[in-house]
Amino acid sequence: MPSPVRIGLIGCGSVLQGGYLPIALDLQAHGLADIRIACDTNPERADLTQKFGIQTFTTDYHTVLDAADVDLVLVLTPPAFHAPIATAALQAGKHVLLEKPMALSLPDAAALVALAKTSPGILLCAPHILLSRTYQEIHRELNRGTIGTVFAARGICGHGGPDWGAWYYQSGGGGPLFDLAVYNVTSLTGWLGPVRRVTAFTGTSVPERVIQGGTVQVTAEDNAQLLLDFGNAAFANITSSFTIQQYRDATLELYGTRGTIRLQGDDWAPNGYDRWQLETKRWDHVEESAPAWSYLDGLRHLVHCIQTGTRPLITPEHAYHVLEILLKAREASRTGKAQTIHSRFPALKI
Repeated sequence: MPSPVRIGLIGCGSVLQGGYLPIALDLQAHGLADIRIACDTNPERADLTQKFGIQTFTTDYHTVLDAADVDLVLVLTPPAFHAPIATAALQAGKHVLLEKPMALSLPDAAALVALAKTSPGILLCAPHILLSRTYQEIHRELNRGTIGTVFAARGICGHGGPDWGAWYYQSGGGGPLFDLAVYNVTSLTGWLGPVRRVTAFTGTSVPERVIQGGTVQVTAEDNAQLLLDFGNAAFANITSSFTIQQYRDATLELYGTRGTIRLQGDDWAPNGYDRWQLETKRWDHVEESAPAWSYLDGLRHLVHCIQTGTRPLITPEHAYHVLEILLKAREASRTGKAQTIHSRFPALKI
């Protein structure tokens, strides 16, 4: 039995309470992890963490990074703090699970990628959808040529907007590009490879929001349409918005020369997929093979990698590529000019 991975938590808001904490507690219950310390700038969250048996709490994240009994740091803060905290954690020799987006600028993200290559710690960036069994089954279908060559694709990820944090509507990391489009962009690039160019329309549709009883002035784009150019006349469009109350169609659809694959459910919460082939001229449904899978299971994957000495499937280079697409989509919208994407990332080995 490997030694438990000792975990430090930085950021105790909704993403911890609603997802990572149950996974961390399950890992702890099975002797695979040990939650040693939690940090949040809000001292009132000490009561929450102690409720789950986390005895040490601090409002200074440096205390977590300086702790000799912490192997893995979860950075679950608002986006503006992602890059500086992750950088300091890697410099301290810690493994790091970093929530999306990895940074708010390409220079900061590039520095993280470079640091991850030399640091003894592993950097794992969200989102973790490449770990979904359904995602990987579709990946293998594409590699086998089940639907031929994919020349067109579409994605959608949206809802009416978060009501649990004002920063989602602020220009420093807020908006559906970083919160939602990041899923579809990660999925499509993982399946189809690097994007060569991006153009987009973005705007603010609802200038004021009521969040936790207070009025918030919206300074981030809350509605976006992206067009991705993969080269060789292969294109994809993505709808990402905080103005969508509900949708029920396939959330990702791939159109090949011999058929179509359509994901049921969201890529972060898949529910199997449908496949149409030119040879059969019928739709076949492939049932969800891992209904208990969580879109935050990257924590489980990272703990396994630490204990076995293996490298994660998700790479910092891929996260950087996705961030470049999102930042340049916003730039394309503001300038009216398509933007070239320069970064590349290693092909997935699934």
